[in-house]
Amino acid sequence: MPAAKSSQPFHPILRSLRRAPPSYWQDGQVPSSPNQSAFSFALTNRLEDTCTPAGEQHAANGGGFQGRTGTITTPHGEIQTPAFIAVGTKATVKAVLPEAMQDLGAQALLANAYHLYLQPGADIIDDAGGLGRFMNWSGPTFTDSGGFQVMSLGSGFKKVINMDAAETTGEEGTDDRVAAGKERLAHIDDDGVWFKSHLNGDRHRFTPEVSMQVQHQLGADIMFAFDELTTLLNSRGYQEMSLERTRLWAERCIAEHFRLTDERVGKPYQALFGVIQGAQYEDLRRKASRDLGGMNFDGFGIGGALEKENLGTIVRWCTEELPEDKPRHLLGISEPDDIFTAIENGADTFDCVSPTRVARTSAFYTPQGRLNLSNARFKRDFGPLVDGCDCYACAHYSRAYIHHLFRAKEMVSATLVSIHNERFVVKMVDDARLALDAGTFFEFKEETLGQYYQASPLPSGFR
Repeated sequence: MPAAKSSQPFHPILRSLRRAPPSYWQDGQVPSSPNQSAFSFALTNRLEDTCTPAGEQHAANGGGFQGRTGTITTPHGEIQTPAFIAVGTKATVKAVLPEAMQDLGAQALLANAYHLYLQPGADIIDDAGGLGRFMNWSGPTFTDSGGFQVMSLGSGFKKVINMDAAETTGEEGTDDRVAAGKERLAHIDDDGVWFKSHLNGDRHRFTPEVSMQVQHQLGADIMFAFDELTTLLNSRGYQEMSLERTRLWAERCIAEHFRLTDERVGKPYQALFGVIQGAQYEDLRRKASRDLGGMNFDGFGIGGALEKENLGTIVRWCTEELPEDKPRHLLGISEPDDIFTAIENGADTFDCVSPTRVARTSAFYTPQGRLNLSNARFKRDFGPLVDGCDCYACAHYSRAYIHHLFRAKEMVSATLVSIHNERFVVKMVDDARLALDAGTFFEFKEETLGQYYQASPLPSGFR
């Protein structure tokens, strides 16, 4: 797709950002830094070793299980894996204080480079001492590259990539489909992406170098390389072209990352993860995993368009090819069945906004499924959200009280249910990790999902 033409100047922030030199691999040397030793991953146990799956389990999974436990070490602390990484898109988990996130057991938080670049600006966060200090979070932090938001918002899909062709416009069979009733806000070329801000329409330019510069200013412990996000509506030919573009962008990200690491003396080392694309194609996913797995990344993200029924298979294709001594992050899941599928196929960490997003609609998680607290049945229910839950909301407030808060449209309602939902997912993943180490992962999975997805109108103990 040709680059968009415009006489508009770069956004003011971009004027201070330096373009990398045209030669990305000078003198045949792979970029590196001695500071990389500040980040590491140590394997603890493999699922195949602790649980010895039966042949029928391998057959049902489509192959061997790549799940494992381990420890990611960053300059701001350790992450015991598998781990759920809570999302604080704009340097805050919506409606929840960082101190509350720490209390409920969150090990790390993930913020969004695209949103923070637009507001308040990466330079402001850099001047504040980095993302963690800016938001008063002392633990490890992640930032994504901004690629997902540039592409998804740019196609009018907002927070998700819509795979329903009936809800898109554009010529059938082309690679330029957008959400129905929306304007294309992003235009991609081999050097980068032009996009319009969803806030005010200002025009911006992201390249691999700009993404690295923005993320270095944000200062997270783990960053992601800039990649092109495709959808399941794109043709096979476009997927191949996009995969090569992402590979070349990965090389540019690495070069700029180590240039900035050397330049920003005295800053804690920031790990860089490459992002594996390839949509639903096995050969493309495996090729991307081998290509990026051979580069000097500190870890890897598994991204792009995924159909739920193929989630485990696609994750397994990638983890079978990626280096075992580096962590893998799955971008954007949080449903219990997806989490167990991701864990058993080798994802070490994963993130999603769902726990807080559904909380703002009064939905709360229970071991027997998700319920809606706005329902009239909770009006006189003076028990906790979930009996036995150790979160702050369950320890101090009743379902009747929080039901009243939602009915009264009080903001603290979202805070209390968000705390509960985040704790529910964090603890479920923590328990899955303990079960994997203990050799009882499959039993724990069967019990947990059997309860959560049972066809019961109301969990026992709910009036």
